[in-house]
Amino acid sequence: MDRSANLDTEELKMDGKWIIISEEVRRPGAMTREQYILATQQNSLPRTEHPQFYPVGIYGWRKRCLYFFVLLLLVTMIVNLAMTIWILKVMNFTVDGMGNLRVTKKGIRLEGISEFLLPLYVKEIHSRKDSPLVLQSDRNVTVNARNHMGQLTGQLTVGADAVEAQCKRFEVRASEGGKVLFSADEDEIVIGADRLRVTGTEGAVFGHSVETPHIRAEPSQDLKLESPTRSLVMEAPRGVQVNAAAGDLKATCRKELHLQSTEGEIFLNADTIRLGNLPVGSFSSPPLPPPASSPSSSAPRQTIYELCVCPNGKLYLSPAGAGSTCQSSSNICLWS
Repeated sequence: MDRSANLDTEELKMDGKWIIISEEVRRPGAMTREQYILATQQNSLPRTEHPQFYPVGIYGWRKRCLYFFVLLLLVTMIVNLAMTIWILKVMNFTVDGMGNLRVTKKGIRLEGISEFLLPLYVKEIHSRKDSPLVLQSDRNVTVNARNHMGQLTGQLTVGADAVEAQCKRFEVRASEGGKVLFSADEDEIVIGADRLRVTGTEGAVFGHSVETPHIRAEPSQDLKLESPTRSLVMEAPRGVQVNAAAGDLKATCRKELHLQSTEGEIFLNADTIRLGNLPVGSFSSPPLPPPASSPSSSAPRQTIYELCVCPNGKLYLSPAGAGSTCQSSSNICLWS
C-alpha cells in the first residue's frame, strides 16, 4: 500500500506490521482507534484451553503444625484446669478461707495446729475462750518488740536451757489490781509480794550486803544466819537488837568473843550472872598448926572464891580468905 496517498489515513505498527486506518472508511457505529487496539491486543494474547487456578489457604506441613499446636494448647488447658481443681480440693478452699484458716471480720482465725516457717508479724494473738494458747518450737521461741525505727527494744527467748528476757525493765504484776510483784532493771530488783519464802535446803545465798528492816522465821521454825567460811556482820546506825522472848540467846565462838562499846558501857542485867571455866589462882600462906581432929575428919572443901582482875582485864578466881587474896595469887596475870 502506498503510504503517500492523498487519503487521510493513520498508520499503526502492530506485531511488526503496519496497519493503515483510513478516515474515509469510518461509518457510524464503527470502532475507534482505541477500541481497535484493545480488541487486537486481546486477540493477540495466547489462549490456553485449561486456565490455572491458585488455591488460597494453609496446606501441607504448615497445616499439620497448626493442628499440633492447637491440640497441645488444648491439652495444656485441660491439665491446668485439673491441677487447679485438685489444689482447691486439697487446700480446702472455701468462701470463708482456706483449710484451718478462716477470714472473719475481726481478723484471721486458725483452727488446730499451725506451723510458721518464716517470721510472723501480727498485732495481737489470742486463743479461743475454752482452750489455751501453745507456742511450740524444736529449738526455741523468741518474741521480739521493735520501735518505729525498727530497732529491737525487747526480747523474750524460751530455750531448752533457759528463759531469757532482754529489756530495759522487767515486771511481773498481779492479776487483780495490777500490783507489781517483781520488777528488775539495771539499778535494782524490787519484790513487791507480801511474803518472800525460800524453800531450798541451802537457804538464800547473798554475795553482797543485805538491807532489811525485819528478818523472822516462820512460826515454830528456827531462824539461822550463817556464814560458813567468812564472818557475819550486822550493822545498824541506831542499834542492833536481838531478842528471844521465850527462849535462850546463845553466842558461841571458837576463839574470842569481843563485846566492845566505844563511848558507852556494857550493861549486864540479870538475876544471876555466871562466868564459867575461869582459871583459879593459888597462893602460899604461913603454915598453921593442924587442928586436933579425929582420924575420920577431912579438910574442908573450898566453895567461896574471890573474883580478881588482872591489869590487862583478864578475870580469874582466887580462894577467899579473911582478907583479899588477889595479890598473893597474881601468878595468873604473869602468864596471861
